[in-house]
Amino acid sequence: VQLQASGGGLVQPGGSLRLSCAASGGIFSINGMGWYRQAPGTQRELVARISRGGTANHADSVKGRFTISRDNAKNTVYLQMNSLKPEDTAVYYCSQDRVYWGQGTQVTVSS
Repeated sequence: VQLQASGGGLVQPGGSLRLSCAASGGIFSINGMGWYRQAPGTQRELVARISRGGTANHADSVKGRFTISRDNAKNTVYLQMNSLKPEDTAVYYCSQDRVYWGQGTQVTVSS
């Protein structure tokens, strides 16, 4: 299984970004997917996850601002990030059942 994350970048506080993670080499629709992030000097933390059936859970720190979704026809999971804050700055990783990991995409929130 290969996961390719994209969509990161530099954005001002209050801005939005949408991350995408395209999966290949497996049966995407039967697996849970998640987004994690890691800031310098910190442990990797769960941001949001979505079950194969579409049930989503979000970390308290991002509830109401971030939304995880998936498109099984496109083997892709998304993370819509709104009202971004400087503390959201991190490398964001997608994962399939915490077994397979993408390469990470940098999100920087700064004015």
